[in-house]
Amino acid sequence: MKNFLIIFFASYLPYFLVIISLFLLFIKEKSWRRRLYVFSVFALAAILSRGLITETIRFFYPKLRPSGLLGSFPSGHMAFYFVLALVVFFLLNRKWGWFFLAAVVLMGAARVLVGFHWPSDIIGGILIATFCYFFVQKILLPEKLT
Repeated sequence: MKNFLIIFFASYLPYFLVIISLFLLFIKEKSWRRRLYVFSVFALAAILSRGLITETIRFFYPKLRPSGLLGSFPSGHMAFYFVLALVVFFLLNRKWGWFFLAAVVLMGAARVLVGFHWPSDIIGGILIATFCYFFVQKILLPEKLT
């Protein structure tokens, strides 16, 4: 049972987080402008953290995973899903946001336990996601939304 939970958190939990976040976006937010803003913050921050910064670091600093495969630092999962957790926490629903933050941290710990990442990979992905989220939100100027 313990192995099942670790594998679930490492591999399958992300799918549930995406589904729940979409549900929150379309149920919680009634204004299409607000939905567009929330989606834009997520999309731009995720592209910046996961697509640009993470891949650039991996290109210049190829670090082996614990299992021996390339592409370990920083964790792409953390760079993507921590942005999602921050969007839910700050823009959609604080109660669900706490759940998302805890779930993403559990996902990171499980990915370390199954040998996908080193702990530093998880921390690096979280730091990049946090920087990108606040950077993008500052650029998009939410006060102009209302």
